[in-house]
Amino acid sequence: MYVVVGLGNPGDRYAATKHNVGFVTVDYFAEQHGIKFNKIKHKAVIGEGTIAGEKIMLVKPQTYMNLSGECVMDIVNFYKLPLENLIVIYDDIDLPVGKVRIRPSGSSGTHNGMRSIIYLLNNQGFPRIRIGVGKQPEYMDLADYVMTKFSKEEVPLMEEAVTKSALAVEEIVHSGINIAMNKYNS
Repeated sequence: MYVVVGLGNPGDRYAATKHNVGFVTVDYFAEQHGIKFNKIKHKAVIGEGTIAGEKIMLVKPQTYMNLSGECVMDIVNFYKLPLENLIVIYDDIDLPVGKVRIRPSGSSGTHNGMRSIIYLLNNQGFPRIRIGVGKQPEYMDLADYVMTKFSKEEVPLMEEAVTKSALAVEEIVHSGINIAMNKYNS
């Protein structure tokens, strides 16, 4: 089984913000594969399906970003999930808008949701897909910036990044992280 976690904040107020690109990506993936988010457990909204004979669990934590690790740790422990079968998708201010970067492991960088996950799992050795949202302007606080919506110019770049990220999830499941990195890192 693979668990694909899209990071974001619950509620309409945050729906189309930069910080919710992980939610947007798992929603898109679910739509492409006919997966319905129809369960609430492990502090998350969950959808389950099968891709190429592999069970897939799509997860949108409902704990707010800074506590995302609670949900992820609960799922990893409950299902005794090998960490290489955990894929986390999230926004990254250190990448230009629309860039996708896939890695088999790594630090949390400036991302509080990833910091929570790594801290509670006590491990950073799991695949992640980072979607660039660009750096905040100097006059703006980081927390305020990630809660802004994408500009008209950024929307097409983000739509392409979401599509590419969903395809990367499929590639990780089908062929492994190395092939996905070679194919989709931009």
